[in-house]
Amino acid sequence: MFKILLTNPRIKVSWVKAHAGDIGNERADQLAKDATQHGQPYSHTKLPKPHIKDLLRKRMLEEWQTSWNIGDTGRKIFNIMPSVSLRPTNWIREDVIFFSQHGPFPTYLKMFHLSDSDYCSCGGIGTALHSATECIYTVSWHMRKPAPNFEQECLKRVANNLVSRHKIRGIIKCISENRDLFRPP
Repeated sequence: MFKILLTNPRIKVSWVKAHAGDIGNERADQLAKDATQHGQPYSHTKLPKPHIKDLLRKRMLEEWQTSWNIGDTGRKIFNIMPSVSLRPTNWIREDVIFFSQHGPFPTYLKMFHLSDSDYCSCGGIGTALHSATECIYTVSWHMRKPAPNFEQECLKRVANNLVSRHKIRGIIKCISENRDLFRPP
C-alpha cells in the first residue's frame, strides 16, 4: 500500500466515519472482509524509518518545487531563489523587504495608493535597487548599479553575499527610520 501511495500522488488517504453510509467506505469494508476470508495471507515488508523519512522528504520537496515553479506569487524572490530548500537562508526582515521589494519604497507604496508618486524625494524612481545604487540619501551603503540586463544576476549575488546584505539592511533601516526624507515633495 505504501508503494502504491508513493507512486500515485493523486491518491489521498483520510479518515471516514465507519458505517455512516459512505459508499466508498462500505465497499472498502466489504473488500476487507472478502480479503480476510478468501484472500492471500498478508505479508508485511518492513522499511527502516530513515528510509521512509527520506522518501517522504524527497516527495515533499518535489511537490514544493513544482508548486514554486508554477506559482504566481513571490516571483521576485523566485527570480533570486528558483530552487526550494530545507536549509535556512539566514535572511532577516530587512533582507526580505529588499528582495521582495515589499516595503517603504515609493514604487511599492504608490501601487497600494499609500503615496501619490513613485518617485523618491531625490528625484529618482523609488525602487529597492534605486535605494541601493543611486539615491543620494543612502550613499553610505551604495553598491555598483548593474546594467539593466544584469539586474537579476546582481540581486542573486547580493543575496548570497553577507557584506552586501549588511549594506541592504542599513538601507532598509535608514528608509524605515526616516520615511519623511524619502517621500516626494
